[in-house]
Amino acid sequence: MIRRTVLSLLVMLAFFPLAGSAPVVHRADGASGTLLTAPRLAIARLQYDGGGDWYANPSSIPNLLKAIRQRTSFPVETTEARVTLMDDRLWDYPFLHLTGHGNITFSDAEVLRLRDYLARGGFLHIDDNYGLDEHIRREMKKVFADREFVDVPLTHPVYHVVYDFPKGLPKIHEHDGKPARGYGIFLGNRLAVYYSWSSDLGNGWEDVGTYTDPPELHEQALRMGVNLFTYAVTSRPAS
Repeated sequence: MIRRTVLSLLVMLAFFPLAGSAPVVHRADGASGTLLTAPRLAIARLQYDGGGDWYANPSSIPNLLKAIRQRTSFPVETTEARVTLMDDRLWDYPFLHLTGHGNITFSDAEVLRLRDYLARGGFLHIDDNYGLDEHIRREMKKVFADREFVDVPLTHPVYHVVYDFPKGLPKIHEHDGKPARGYGIFLGNRLAVYYSWSSDLGNGWEDVGTYTDPPELHEQALRMGVNLFTYAVTSRPAS
């Protein structure tokens, strides 16, 4: 509990440093490159083209936001946001969630926008809902031609920042029996993209009873989601 409280206070100081002052400058303006207003403590679902079901797991993000609000001191918004990469509101959100089962395509402009978003401190969580893998790997290669997905080390804070996951990403939903893998793309020392593969965290975040997975896996999924959000907002580079 002490660790969670300290982390929450650090986030609050980073976002709102002085009582009565204007929000910290953290928002990036794609046209001018200047920084504008502070991002919101919220999660935005990323809407994409290509035919994949970006809207999958409708109860997942609301349940995760509820868990973050209950288990930390972060005053997160309780309503899921939805944005495209070309939406001006993109810069307001420190945490993007992308999921689906099928094809995904980024336009040239979207590739540039996502690269800029991540370089400026944004965080992208990709959750393969089974069937996304080949498509997202192709598209992320457009975003970072010089970087590959790598296994996130088990010692990384994303596995320990609030809850401990000494064995890494939990396996939530069975598809073809392969072990869960937590892949990442690093920009310098910062984990900017976390890709949960063969785990299906989004299924685990959904209302208990939606799937046949036991309640204890729902809990594991929520805990990992709390870690992801906490890492995302505490690892943002200073403006």
